[in-house]
Amino acid sequence: MSGKDPLSVVCFGDSLTWGFVPGTKSRYGHDERWTRLLQKELGSDYYVIEEGVNGRTTVFDDPARGDKNGLEHLATVRKTHMPIDILIIMLGTNDLQDRFQMSADAIGLAMGRLLFAATQATDDVEGRAPKVLLMSPPPLGDFTGKEYAGLFSQDHSVAQSKLLAGVYQKLAETYSVAFFDTGSVVSVSEVDAVHLKAEPQKDLAKAIAEEVRKLAKAAV
Repeated sequence: MSGKDPLSVVCFGDSLTWGFVPGTKSRYGHDERWTRLLQKELGSDYYVIEEGVNGRTTVFDDPARGDKNGLEHLATVRKTHMPIDILIIMLGTNDLQDRFQMSADAIGLAMGRLLFAATQATDDVEGRAPKVLLMSPPPLGDFTGKEYAGLFSQDHSVAQSKLLAGVYQKLAETYSVAFFDTGSVVSVSEVDAVHLKAEPQKDLAKAIAEEVRKLAKAAV
């Protein structure tokens, strides 16, 4: 790819993309979080852009936490980073909070709105549609005695989280986008039952790098 700009890869998600360290109010460093490790895996032919926001939902205006609506954010993110070659989307964990009372199927309907928006060209300069990789977040863990027990429940949140991968895989087929089950590589931390452990993020970065390379070849 000598003489050409690197392929632009935007990682659009929530705290799992931002790099939230379980049990803290801090962020994993550049040598730890999967998005920065993805850049290292892909090398200089690719330019990885982090667009993770803590608490981001698929389509909800969060009444308690404010501006978290992923669908609304997506339009601006696409324009900010145009042209985007590959767009990675991983959302849905925050939709599982009890206050939203969303089933996995309902979250799938919401994610469908994002995929529709993501796969459309815009009327802006270089507003062509990107290749899209949809990632299902890993299932939630056991919240007994944990910090987020008041937001997520075992009966609803955890049970529905285990169904998301299957729902997202079907969505990916419907919208002709790529799919990756994050739960096949990483699991949530026992510390808070929501966020990612540090150690397996290298494995996640390697797996996603392979998916990105496949999309890049398909785009040629």
